[in-house]
Amino acid sequence: MPRPARLASGTAVAALTLVTLGLAAAPSAYAGDLGRLEISPSSARPGDRITVNTTACGKNGSGIGDANSLDAGDFDLYPGTHKEAVVGRFTVPHDTKPGTYGIAVSCDNGREATGDLIVTGGGGHHTPRPHPSGHVPSGIGGSVRPDTAQIAAGLGVIAAAGAGGVWMMRRRAGRSH
Repeated sequence: MPRPARLASGTAVAALTLVTLGLAAAPSAYAGDLGRLEISPSSARPGDRITVNTTACGKNGSGIGDANSLDAGDFDLYPGTHKEAVVGRFTVPHDTKPGTYGIAVSCDNGREATGDLIVTGGGGHHTPRPHPSGHVPSGIGGSVRPDTAQIAAGLGVIAAAGAGGVWMMRRRAGRSH
């Protein structure tokens, strides 16, 4: 005959398992719920700044936008000035080729929204950005550029220290006899 403690713990484990499976099988309230994503301007050229907004994230919502289809990366969504809308911004890369690109956002509440951006013109007219060169003016002073007077003074100090060391060693050697 099973003990009451073992019977109770077995029943509890079975109940917990059923609850866990039930929660895992239950569909999310917002899973796959696609909202509308407004993209402005809807047609742009490389280098243009794009603004997106949606009400899918809810009032005071937030989320992450995905503009990787045109290599613009991810962007943040923040509450906007209009009721229940979130807003995000990104820039169309200079080397983007003409075409239609899908933009998506994932809200913190689990909802998603998608839209299309049409890129016209451009594509390959990449203007190279200048690469930084030289030193940064940081207030370090003489350590940024060689100063021959300081180098000569330093070498003089080292030579004097070496000559003084040799003189001391010879003087000691002469006393020990």
